[in-house]
Amino acid sequence: MKKLLVIVLALAMLATLAACGKKDVPAITYAEYAAAAIDSEVVIETYVQAKQGWWEKEGVGGVGTFYTQDAEGGYFLYDMPCSKADYDKLVKGTKIKVTGKKAEWSGEVEIIDATFVIEDGNYIAPAADVTSLIGKDELAAKMNTFIAIKGAVVEAVGQDAEGNDVAWFYKWNGAGSEGDDLYFKVNVNGASLTLVVESYLCGPDTDVYKAVKELKIGDKIDLEGFLYWYEGAQPHVTSVKAAG
Repeated sequence: MKKLLVIVLALAMLATLAACGKKDVPAITYAEYAAAAIDSEVVIETYVQAKQGWWEKEGVGGVGTFYTQDAEGGYFLYDMPCSKADYDKLVKGTKIKVTGKKAEWSGEVEIIDATFVIEDGNYIAPAADVTSLIGKDELAAKMNTFIAIKGAVVEAVGQDAEGNDVAWFYKWNGAGSEGDDLYFKVNVNGASLTLVVESYLCGPDTDVYKAVKELKIGDKIDLEGFLYWYEGAQPHVTSVKAAG
């Protein structure tokens, strides 16, 4: 009996040491993260900038998807296991240490299979003006960061059932309805760019959702959002205003 107790205590101590050791693994810089191979384990320190939603996922429990950033670059945390109580704590600016796997999906570089701990610290990223980078390869270096685009001209995103050009669609092909994602296109410096109001991030009651539904082809606008990537740049827009 005593021998069994000693073994149990020893195993418990090893488990505790392992957990502590993992928690104490130093975080890498954004440059090191950018250079890391896809499918490699990464440990980063970052700050929550926006939340795309929380839901129950079969076999995992609660998960949340987050746009996060530090002063050097952005990180997209996809389906990170997270209780609803912890999700509510992760307000804009909150610092977290994340351990997960670097992954890529249709061009979007993200972190999956992640765990996190909340740390002391706060940072809210300013919108980086990337107007001059639209249509250029250099734009990819800003992936997942909070961006601004100035003086974009609204283009036709497609045609309606009557064959008329329209400025925006519900869903990518116009097959959706109120509450679905909104898609629209702009021209910046001669380059076309598709943008999305992601309904999990900015639903139909938000100002940006309503503003996009008022757009007309030829309107000149300023916008902000997170530089998501899907087969190329496809920002998730959080603000649209008439160009200043």
